[in-house]
Amino acid sequence: MYDKIQSFVEGIEEKIIDYRRDFHKYPESGWTEFRTASIIARKLKDLGYEVKIGREVIDEENRMGLPTDEVLEKNYKRAKSQGADSEFIEAVKDGFTGVVGILDNGEGPTVAMRFDIDAVEVSESSSPEHIPFKEGFSSINENVMHACGHDGHAAIGLGVAETLMEIRDSFNGKIKLIFQPAEEGVRGGKAVVASGILDDVDYIIGGHIGVKADGSGELYCGAGGFLATSKFDAYFTGVPSHAGASPEKGNNAMLAAATALLNLNAIPRHSEGVTRINVGKLTSGTGRNVIPANAHMMIETRGETSELNNYMREKAEKILRYSADMYDVKLRIKPMGGAESSDSDEELMQRVKKLAPHIKEFTKILEDKISIGGSEDFSYMMKRVQANGGKALYMLFGSNLKASHHHHEFDFNERDLKNAVKMFSILAFDILKVS
Repeated sequence: MYDKIQSFVEGIEEKIIDYRRDFHKYPESGWTEFRTASIIARKLKDLGYEVKIGREVIDEENRMGLPTDEVLEKNYKRAKSQGADSEFIEAVKDGFTGVVGILDNGEGPTVAMRFDIDAVEVSESSSPEHIPFKEGFSSINENVMHACGHDGHAAIGLGVAETLMEIRDSFNGKIKLIFQPAEEGVRGGKAVVASGILDDVDYIIGGHIGVKADGSGELYCGAGGFLATSKFDAYFTGVPSHAGASPEKGNNAMLAAATALLNLNAIPRHSEGVTRINVGKLTSGTGRNVIPANAHMMIETRGETSELNNYMREKAEKILRYSADMYDVKLRIKPMGGAESSDSDEELMQRVKKLAPHIKEFTKILEDKISIGGSEDFSYMMKRVQANGGKALYMLFGSNLKASHHHHEFDFNERDLKNAVKMFSILAFDILKVS
């Protein structure tokens, strides 16, 4: 069956690449993936999958970092003009851009696979040497680009969908293919988990192209060491006043924010592991002779474990509150993103080690678990499945990159897409195969 799967994937390789190029040309950032999600839903339905979409798979209260209503509406209209599928576009309106394809194939375990679909807010290169520009599929959307490979991930997911439908007579159990919005900024995973779509899942599998494994033919069988993180914005609101005539009548939001900034960076690090904090942006003030009435800070904390991240976040929130109190200004803290700490399960890593040599494209199979050292909101999915007694895995697929992730000239070797499709499909089959 492994050879049959590989042969089938070889036969649809050009279709997978076409999917990638289409998504690349029409990139959409987090919570605005209206065209992307509607087209994925159409493809899944046409293949015979049960499709759950929008509010069925996205919990409204757990969305983080949602754009304004104006931005959502603007991008919704753009998606309609760029070929969004009319049957599904309404279901994803207002930032409910998740899609899940379900193949219920009788009694057996439930295997879920996650593919993130959002783009990055980067303007794509128009260099003649940049292959997407050279071959006519570079982004046509201003200041949005697939600069992290999620166009490839979405294409891989559709390739897996077609492959598993082709071999459905050879396995028992349920497949859930999760196409997740808003991974950038770790904003979307929590909302998917909160919808309950993973509550019956026994195995959850994810992966990324070109991270750590940066050469075509490389495969890391499992990754871990994801740092837990909290992304949040702080809004200080004071009272404006004339800085010369009546300074005592103002409440200075800038001073509150500046006090917080200095003290946030003075939080003691923790003896039990790595901790991080960063204020990436601080804006305040309107004029030279005006007591600043507003200040806005963009903050993130990280921790080697979720507990360590919670320690940093709680300390940070306390400093923000006390700084606001010192200057008699109001404070609002808005969550913007987050992720848990997590690790791949050894049982699934062992399966990959056993299966990967069947795939000839993998010329370098790295069996030891690799530490990511960053954050990924797939960790919410891993944690939920593991908490329910299931197993989780995150693989890394090598590719020759033209530039680093989030760079305006980012690109990968499209021929590596089929490697990931083969690995996901063979792994799912191995778990669910009829004994």
